[in-house]
Amino acid sequence: MDIQIITREGEPEYAVLPWAQYQALLKAAGIKQQPPRDATVPPAAASDQTLPGLDQLRNLREGKGIAIEALARTVGISPSYLALIESGERQPDAAIRRSLAWELTVPGWRDES
Repeated sequence: MDIQIITREGEPEYAVLPWAQYQALLKAAGIKQQPPRDATVPPAAASDQTLPGLDQLRNLREGKGIAIEALARTVGISPSYLALIESGERQPDAAIRRSLAWELTVPGWRDES
């Protein structure tokens, strides 16, 4: 594998690898492959009425064939914490909400009021 390690203060922080190798890792992990997204283009603005609620998180994840463990690790949280979010027992902070939206390819989350 041709991996570039990026460090910060002497500690590994990021691993950069060729796209084909990344796709092979996704396949080996059982994660459904998705086409690359352009990180420079923000998702289209959506009204609050068209955004999914966090109560739909589990259905969105399962509909995309993503295991709870895989999504949690990709977002940077534990599977047990993601399960608490999916059950409505915990509310994620804004950064986790953004990461979940990005990974599930939704423009954002409806604010629960």
